[in-house]
Amino acid sequence: PDFEAVLLLADQLISRIEYIHSRNFIHRDIKPDNFLMGTGKRGNQVNVIDFGLAKKFRDPKTHLHIPYRENKNLTGTARYTSINTHLGVEQARRDGLEIWPNFEAVL
Repeated sequence: PDFEAVLLLADQLISRIEYIHSRNFIHRDIKPDNFLMGTGKRGNQVNVIDFGLAKKFRDPKTHLHIPYRENKNLTGTARYTSINTHLGVEQARRDGLEIWPNFEAVL
């Protein structure tokens, strides 16, 4: 694909994740299979699916971060989870940054 198309797609992917975070959720299973392109007039629009593992990371009343826990079982798809997740640290917003190299093959 051409470079401009890749940049536009990456911008949409990041925007979708930012929106999820703005609603005080983390997806916890970010991977290529959970991003779909629209159809018809929305064929260039990225959609996020599979919120089965999503979790609130901020208390809706206090707006404070919910403390993370350690010694957790792996949540999400092992191939796409962060190093911290593999080490038993509960996922946080920062963990989404580590998955982008895995998208390179898809783009």
